[in-house]
Amino acid sequence: MTGIDHTSTHPGLSPWRIVQRIEAIVAAIPEALPLLALRFALAVPFFKSGLTKWDGFLTLSNGARYLFTQEFSLHIFGNEYPYPAPILMATLSGIGEIVLPILLVLGLGTRFAALGILLMTAVIQLTVPEGWANFHLPWAAMALTLAVYGGGQLALDRAIGLGSRKG
Repeated sequence: MTGIDHTSTHPGLSPWRIVQRIEAIVAAIPEALPLLALRFALAVPFFKSGLTKWDGFLTLSNGARYLFTQEFSLHIFGNEYPYPAPILMATLSGIGEIVLPILLVLGLGTRFAALGILLMTAVIQLTVPEGWANFHLPWAAMALTLAVYGGGQLALDRAIGLGSRKG
C-alpha cells in the first residue's frame, strides 16, 4: 500500500501549518481574559474557606477558633510551633479570605490583593506543608502572576488608573 503525501497537494493541511494556525489563534486571545480567569480561579478557594470561618458578621466560627487554637501549628525547620495570638490570626485570616477574593474578582487593588493572598499562601504552607504541590504552588503562581501583571483591562483598577500594563 502506497502512502499519499497530502502536504504537496494541500499545503494548508500540513501538521506544521496547523500548529501555526492554532498558535496564532491562542496568541490572539486578549490578555484580559486569562487575567480575569486567574482572578476568579484564585479567589474561589480562598472565599470558600473564608465563609467557613464566620458564624455571622465578624463572629468567628467555633470551628475556626478550634483550628487556630488546637489544630494548626507552624512547621518551621522541622519543628512545630503554636500559632501566636491564634484568635487574632483566625480573625485576620477570615477577613483576608473574604475581602481579598472580592477585590480580586472586582479587579480592584488587584496587585495588593494578590500580594495578600501570596502572603497567606506562605503562611498556609507553613501550616500544612504537605499541600505544596497540589494547592500552594498553583495559588502562589496565580498570585504572583496577578501581582506582576495586574488585573488586566477587565478590572476596576484600569478604570481608576491603577491597572497600567507591565512591560
